[in-house]
Amino acid sequence: MLSFPLQRHLPTASRLVLGCMGLGGGWNADALSANDVKAAQAAVEAALGVGITVFDHADIYTFGKAEQAFGGLFKQQPSLRERLLLQSKCGIRFAEGPWPGRYELSAAYVERCVEASLQRLHTDRLDLLLLHRPDPLMEPAEVAEAFDRLHRAGKVRCFGVSNMPAATLAWLQQHCAQPLVVNQMEMSLLAHDWLEAGTTFNDPQMLAPARASGWPELLVHCQQTGVQLQAWGALAKGKLAAGSSHVVAPNLVPLLASLAEGYAASIEALLLAWLMRHPARIQPVIGSTNPERIAACAQAHQIELSRDDWYALYVAARGRLLP
Repeated sequence: MLSFPLQRHLPTASRLVLGCMGLGGGWNADALSANDVKAAQAAVEAALGVGITVFDHADIYTFGKAEQAFGGLFKQQPSLRERLLLQSKCGIRFAEGPWPGRYELSAAYVERCVEASLQRLHTDRLDLLLLHRPDPLMEPAEVAEAFDRLHRAGKVRCFGVSNMPAATLAWLQQHCAQPLVVNQMEMSLLAHDWLEAGTTFNDPQMLAPARASGWPELLVHCQQTGVQLQAWGALAKGKLAAGSSHVVAPNLVPLLASLAEGYAASIEALLLAWLMRHPARIQPVIGSTNPERIAACAQAHQIELSRDDWYALYVAARGRLLP
């Protein structure tokens, strides 16, 4: 039985995704080391050990070294590739010479990025390719042609997007023969504008940025068309972790601690379970590569938040009562 949309296309996909941005030894010019590959191995083994099969990369993560670290694993253990699903992203270009940082989704650039990712990953295919950011100069028909070539060549199985509004997603889908199966967005208990835009609609509490965000349309569009919503930043970027100095609504931290104790689970698992409780069947991306924290996150599968507890967390996070 399918439990979330992505399994229609990738049946072995797990409900949680391990984000690999923290692999590769850091955002620096240092060469990839043997210890970097060992760190990747520890994270992968921890994830597979708790049932996580989807691993999220991007060509830019640690300047390509995150993918290289995975490639090192596949060289050492070729059979490992068949035990997991690889997704990567492209479309963000860093500043180069006189040119500022920018986005590019031209067909030539997308195909070049895929080829480079495959080489770094030491594999012949991606299970999922996401367009990392919308490009104002994107030509949908051109992107569709690139997708067709990549798919026919067996280099990419499935396609999706990231950080893309509903109208742009629908426009791109009109041109693509392949279904766009994922939209990865920032979603967490702290980054909850995706809820605010719909919950406070037609009320003075609705702030102008939320009114213009297009979030209500995106949530409905993805649920109607079976597009998997993946949540990056699902653990609130560590702002709710023990010892964090980040200032949040005063009732939120004690409520999290109390509910975590009541559900006999970690706070990380509670944060993920809160996202997973939504009818959109959100697929959280875990940003940590620490094996112990990965194991703690896996407890989310065991939590079915009550409606009362879900709303209690939402109201505590927003810091004021709902309208």
